[in-house]
Amino acid sequence: MHRTFLATVAVVAGLTVLGCDGGPAESGRADVESAEKKAAENRAAEQRKRSEEAAELERRASNLESRWTEMQTKVKTRSRTATAALREEVAEDVKNARAAVADLKTTTQENWWERHERVLERSVSDVQADVQRLTKQKTMPEPTEKAGPVGTDAGFAERRDAFVSRLRARLGAIEEQLDKTKAKGALEIELQDTKARIDKLQEDLDELRSVSPDAWWDVSSERVGEYIERVEASIKRLDDNKTQTDKPRR
Repeated sequence: MHRTFLATVAVVAGLTVLGCDGGPAESGRADVESAEKKAAENRAAEQRKRSEEAAELERRASNLESRWTEMQTKVKTRSRTATAALREEVAEDVKNARAAVADLKTTTQENWWERHERVLERSVSDVQADVQRLTKQKTMPEPTEKAGPVGTDAGFAERRDAFVSRLRARLGAIEEQLDKTKAKGALEIELQDTKARIDKLQEDLDELRSVSPDAWWDVSSERVGEYIERVEASIKRLDDNKTQTDKPRR
């Protein structure tokens, strides 16, 4: 009986030890599962937030089309209207606003920077083409300060800084030519609109100097939102007939 008692005590003790050994492992697995669940919830919340922001931008882009249709009717009833080139530019911007929102919906942390570069490059090229037309120049002078080419293998900060420097140099040369141009009447509205676009691009490049990859969604969504705001301002500018030449004589 004594041996049986000792064997029973040994078994109980062994089971107790095994139970103690399994405790930390079970606790560790629970902690990992809890952390994974929390991370999944955070990702889902971030995705919902991005979807809501994209939906709001889509609504604003849709409203642009209504405002543009209304403005077209309004300016036709006046003796003074915007140039055909500016009307075409605004019509194209209105269409591009909806496309920008659609593009935003498929933007990810992996492709956002390439898309951002492409959009800004295209914006600068569009401005350059308009300035060439306004200044009646076939070619634009090369910037006095040239940045080196952007290497695809460069680190993010290096690639970002080179990109910003290169576009700022281009905009500087474009702005210098535009400052020499004078205009009156409907052409003055187009000149003001072009200058506003250049100022906005310069502002965007200044902000881009300190951006980090983690801010990919904020940078991308803000670009689309500000683009819509600029188109709204362009539409409103078409209705601006308070220039010196339109003031009534005393």
